[in-house]
Amino acid sequence: MENNLEEYFKFAKDIAKYAGKIMIKYFNKDNGSSYKGDRTIVTLADKEINTYLIEKVKEKYPNHSVDGEEEHFGKSDYVWVCDPVDGTAMYARHIPVAVFSLALVIKGEAKVGVVFDPFTNSLYTAIKGKGAYKNGEKITVNNYELKDMRTVCNYDYWIEADYDVSKVLQELKSKAYFVGLGSVIRASMCVASGDFTLVIFPGTKHKNCDIAAVKVIVEESGGIVTDLFGKEQRYDESINGAIISNGKVHNEVIGIIKKYLIDKSND
Repeated sequence: MENNLEEYFKFAKDIAKYAGKIMIKYFNKDNGSSYKGDRTIVTLADKEINTYLIEKVKEKYPNHSVDGEEEHFGKSDYVWVCDPVDGTAMYARHIPVAVFSLALVIKGEAKVGVVFDPFTNSLYTAIKGKGAYKNGEKITVNNYELKDMRTVCNYDYWIEADYDVSKVLQELKSKAYFVGLGSVIRASMCVASGDFTLVIFPGTKHKNCDIAAVKVIVEESGGIVTDLFGKEQRYDESINGAIISNGKVHNEVIGIIKKYLIDKSND
């Protein structure tokens, strides 16, 4: 079935384009936003996109499963891992910083990834071993060091995060410029395209939905994606945070993280 990656890739792109239409439909309306138990926001767009994906997977690939941020279906080695709207806090407030993300994860490894930003009509795509693209044009990471004046980095940080990265950021801010876009996936696409150098993400429980597509797209653009401590991880289950980088700064950042954080995956 891995020989069908091109077919799966087309399926993922079709879903992404449809998801983009749903995101735009609700963007300037009452999007029905509400808070979940983990204090994160969910909107009508999140639910509608997740449900649509499950319907389409059941229809075309009934032996596959879906791990969506809002809804799940089945259990299989072939998992469609989806974040229907990443950047929901921005989206719910009518700020156009949000993307759709979908990956096909086979036996824990992300093989196909698509990310769609409907506000800029930017489709980021990758198939494992075949490079990364933005709207069909090949993209690559930059080669900047942390102290390069051109370097821009992104962080995500919230109350319920399992890892407190504040001390890490405190040290890194003396080396590089940091921003918080409000969407880790959108920021990671900036790494893939060479606009950003680094993204630090402390998410764990069910946060594979945020990083699965990022893994294949950023690495196919020449970057590196690992857990917070530099280790590889599966993307069909909860993760241990993520460092997304151009590769050049990766080991330096991991070294700083290990000074302040204890790897909880060993507990």
